[in-house]
Amino acid sequence: MRRFRILLAFLLISAAALPFVTTPPAAQTVEALPLELEAKIPLGDVKGRIDHLAFDPKRHRIFVAELGNGSVGVVDLNDRKVIHVISGLKEPQGVAYVPSTDTLYVANGGDGSVRLFRAEDYTAVGQIDLGDDADNVRVDTAGNRVIVGYGSGALAVIDTTSRSKIAEIPLNAHPESFQLGHSSSRIFVNIPKAREIAVIDRAAGKQTASWPMNGGGNFPMALDEDAQRVLVVFRSPPGLGVFSMRGAATVAMVETCGDADDVFVDAKRHRVYISCGDGFLDVLDAQSDSYRRVAYLPTASGARTSFFSPEMDRLLLAVPATLGQPAELWVFRPGP
Repeated sequence: MRRFRILLAFLLISAAALPFVTTPPAAQTVEALPLELEAKIPLGDVKGRIDHLAFDPKRHRIFVAELGNGSVGVVDLNDRKVIHVISGLKEPQGVAYVPSTDTLYVANGGDGSVRLFRAEDYTAVGQIDLGDDADNVRVDTAGNRVIVGYGSGALAVIDTTSRSKIAEIPLNAHPESFQLGHSSSRIFVNIPKAREIAVIDRAAGKQTASWPMNGGGNFPMALDEDAQRVLVVFRSPPGLGVFSMRGAATVAMVETCGDADDVFVDAKRHRVYISCGDGFLDVLDAQSDSYRRVAYLPTASGARTSFFSPEMDRLLLAVPATLGQPAELWVFRPGP
């Protein structure tokens, strides 16, 4: 018995000395996120609300409408830093870059003016007074026009050569986001106060149709030209409405994040990006008539304005300053 005990002890000691070996678990496949945060660019001493963004592809720069700060920040995306600030503005809301004249247009909600700056050195080169609440800005490249939503209900048409207002298209109430159709001469305009989408004939310069909306707060809008869809995000209740360009028929209704202010279509990947002030980015997969959420990414409270550029294949998100956290521009790289 004594000999058996010695042998057992020897075997236990030998086993303890052996390396611990276990069968590895099956490899886990981690699905890549549709948006990866690539960089955070400080915007400097920027207070209050940030509104819309615009892109200068010639110099690879982003313009940031710093509404609460009364300024427009100019961000160099190559060096990832602010290189200039245009100050002395009155609640800048909409911004747009016009390549044909190398000019930056800034719409000011505070005094209703549209101010023009030379994009090379940001020297002021003109001002067009619309009177009240100049807001979203769009560029009609083919027609050499800039179109600005403003006041209690109108679109101002500006000639880019003469730098003057040449026409006005009346609407039922103040316009929010609007988009220019490329496959037709139509303009689709969100009018949340009237709970409608106004359809404008650009050539005739007048409204030709009104699409009533059941949801409230239809602020952001995007067009999917390939699928012939108008995409509208509502704030109450939060949701994406997808409508046929051919006649307002509802294609889909999908729940989204809240307090949205921008929506973009990534035609290459068949995705929809929505930025929301409640602190989230929504990513939807768009296949035919099906729209399915594939990501719900946390961001920051109040970060509701964004810009997607197919040319540089990036989504940019404006993040306002909070207590202890300065304002930033977040750069997202879309996944495959």
